[in-house]
Amino acid sequence: MRGGHPPNSKHRALITPAKRGKGNSREENCKTGDCESANHHTAMTWAQRLKRVFNIEITTCDTCGGTVKVIASIEDPAVIKQILAHLEKKAESKECSPLPESRAPPQKGEVRVAD
Repeated sequence: MRGGHPPNSKHRALITPAKRGKGNSREENCKTGDCESANHHTAMTWAQRLKRVFNIEITTCDTCGGTVKVIASIEDPAVIKQILAHLEKKAESKECSPLPESRAPPQKGEVRVAD
């Protein structure tokens, strides 16, 4: 490899901006006064990756603007197909059912009771 140190090199931490690599540990950084949280790598969440790559904001509610919390991630293709099939079936049944016949508003005044 040219122009740098491979990922497993003990010298990689000396040249990378985040000071990450095999030759670097948290304890050593704190001894030298480099234990600021900004220097430590934090992995991006799934939601942050969607926002960055596809510009999809899933942490904010479209209706009220409140914060949304992701509670599950479905990745099994069989389960995804089953859920989508159910939603398609539900959508089809809603399209086919006619609306009930509309009624007139109640009349003010006397109320008649049928015999």
